[in-house]
Amino acid sequence: MRSNMKFAFALLALPLMAASGGSKAASDDHKDVLNAIASFQAKDPGMQKFFNNAAGYAVFPSVAEGAVGVGAAHGTGELMVGGNAVGSLSMTQVTVGLQLGGQEYSEIIFFENASTLDGFKKGDFTFAAQASAVALASGASTNASYRDGVAIFTAAKGGLMYQASVGGQKFSYKSY
Repeated sequence: MRSNMKFAFALLALPLMAASGGSKAASDDHKDVLNAIASFQAKDPGMQKFFNNAAGYAVFPSVAEGAVGVGAAHGTGELMVGGNAVGSLSMTQVTVGLQLGGQEYSEIIFFENASTLDGFKKGDFTFAAQASAVALASGASTNASYRDGVAIFTAAKGGLMYQASVGGQKFSYKSY
């Protein structure tokens, strides 16, 4: 079963990665991160409390996801600490279940404290893909809170996806 999952992931991941564009300059990636942050703040000004108080936050400006039974998603971004980019990030997601379609979204993961942030940097951080993400809308952050040291927000960018699945996201971090 594990080799079938890897094969299915490889089949789904290749078109996703190709669709997300070729190589870009690091400065373009950083501009995308800053634009994503500005977009989240504009849609919900109440999120500022998370930006101000978090030990750090992972910003994925664009995550591409596709599925036909087995789903895969991939995105890159930056880890921000004190408002400064401290490293590059990669996120890979695999899901299994009743799902069909494709979508693109942005994601920000806020880390409540230094120990959660350090665990993320060390690679000790995974969570269920649909765990506790809050869909971005005006006022969405009002009742949002940290759960297990993280608060997760997503914003749809486009596409259509029907999904009733389980899976998880795995992250990699490389310090600048």
